[in-house]
Amino acid sequence: MKNKELAQIFYEISEYSEIKGELVFKSIAYQKAALSLDALGENVEDIYTRGGKKALEKIPGVGKNIAEKIEEYLNKGKIKYYEDLKKKTPVKVYELTRVEGLGPKRIKALYQKLKIKNLKDLEKAAKSHKISPVFGFGEKTEKNILESIEFLKRSKGRFLLCDALSIVKEIEKHFQRLKKIQKMSVAGSVRRKKETVGDVDLLVAIKEAKSAVLTKVLANEIMDFFVNLPGRVKILGKGLTKSSIKLKQGLNIDLRIVPEKSYGSALQYFTGSKDHNIATRKIAISRGLKLNEYGVFRGEKRIAGRNEKEVYQAIGLSYIEPEMRENQGEIERALEKSLPKVISYQDIKGDLHCHSDWNGGVDSIAEMAQTAQNMGYEYIGITDHTQFLKIERGLNEKQLAQQRKEIDQLNKKFQNSGLEFQILQGAETNILNDGSIDIKDEALKKLDYVIAGVHSGLKMSKDKMTERMIKAMKNPHINIISHPTGRILKKRDEYEIDFDKILKAAKEFNIILEINSCPERLDLNGQNIREAKKAGVKMVINTDAHQKNHMCYMEFGIAQARRGWAEEKDIINTQHLKELLKYFNR
Repeated sequence: MKNKELAQIFYEISEYSEIKGELVFKSIAYQKAALSLDALGENVEDIYTRGGKKALEKIPGVGKNIAEKIEEYLNKGKIKYYEDLKKKTPVKVYELTRVEGLGPKRIKALYQKLKIKNLKDLEKAAKSHKISPVFGFGEKTEKNILESIEFLKRSKGRFLLCDALSIVKEIEKHFQRLKKIQKMSVAGSVRRKKETVGDVDLLVAIKEAKSAVLTKVLANEIMDFFVNLPGRVKILGKGLTKSSIKLKQGLNIDLRIVPEKSYGSALQYFTGSKDHNIATRKIAISRGLKLNEYGVFRGEKRIAGRNEKEVYQAIGLSYIEPEMRENQGEIERALEKSLPKVISYQDIKGDLHCHSDWNGGVDSIAEMAQTAQNMGYEYIGITDHTQFLKIERGLNEKQLAQQRKEIDQLNKKFQNSGLEFQILQGAETNILNDGSIDIKDEALKKLDYVIAGVHSGLKMSKDKMTERMIKAMKNPHINIISHPTGRILKKRDEYEIDFDKILKAAKEFNIILEINSCPERLDLNGQNIREAKKAGVKMVINTDAHQKNHMCYMEFGIAQARRGWAEEKDIINTQHLKELLKYFNR
């Protein structure tokens, strides 16, 4: 939890720094530290406990100055420098930067001209048409701001899956101290791996004691432990079978205690979804059975309930993976015993969308490659941005050629040491407004493969955006379309495209569509994936990693693929290197 809290503080310090007009390197330093903490695979508190400030300085992007601030936060719960910044510049940076198109410079202009401090002030000013006359804004920007605010309102109270899961992992660590718990699992939308979640459901199984009194004592002990978890700000309810708390981050957590004999049926019931549960209960009734959170019953006799597989089997269904439980056809397929064997979390052979410190990224190509090897991959694709994307220091043709030399040297080193691992050189090129690519074809054909993505002009009409993307797909050097619908969860909606036409073009021109694992994107969504699968369009699951720690995001993309019923054969980076290269060279 402290990782996320500190990351958010450092993001805000970076933005305050820009608002104040301080040197760019200072803002970048805090941003890098925030990125690193956000994706850190270990609890920063554990790192500090183990090695103090010196250990903190070994975290990528964390120097002496930032380490001191982390230490201050861990010991005192606040950072004086950050608190002073907020007092001197009374702008709610976190609120305003969530509005698409509002960066620190624009926030500073709005504060100076209109005294806008928060989202409420911004909406009021936009509705009163006070923003459009401000230099650098205009009517179109004002309209976009209002649209973004409405989108944020719809997303209010929702948390990214990765944030919810990181909290769950921390809670599970705390619960490991309680030896009397038999089993523990997350349930609800988090277990179904929905892109955003409203709350978290936890389920605990205990063995029934010899007497009801002893069972109550044990349940009460567990609930006391739960309602006093670190980060709890409010107890919403406390009982012997269910308790609820609110955490500092605003996330509500429900904990239910069930007897071990009912754990499977309770897990099935509380995982949901609601529509899936209604459908399964109807099937049970049609077979003369009763299905609820306590088990599967024939009359008064419990015939199943200890685990989920026996619950589904008892009512005549194949086991249904949690990510598929949305009542979108999985029930019928389970009745027919024809459910697809969805991709597993171990099927990926390499990550084909990774950024290095050549541009936009934090870590070197060698460091990214080492992380890929540690993950058991056969290959990694380095795909730095190309020249149009100035904010990411996009590479031109000459720089791509220089990067190739470094990659060739590293690959030769792997080969000489007998290591069966290869770095592929790609690039994430930009699809310009007219559908052309921002790098010459002569340079593209020298790459192992090419990704193309839309990074600008997101407000195009549906027809123009569709035409723009299809023109890019016709380029014979393009292999993959990155984050195809352009959404950013909790910040902006998808841009308008005719997805059926995109699928038709992808099939015709042998284009692969990306499932982007970045927690803020998770693009394609589940429905898009199902449609792509049905159309016979191949997909790739990539992390879009901007530092080596981001490569662990692969699990979120795989979860997304499973929600879309994708199988191993639908995803190209489940292939071994030789097969993958043959596919690119078709």
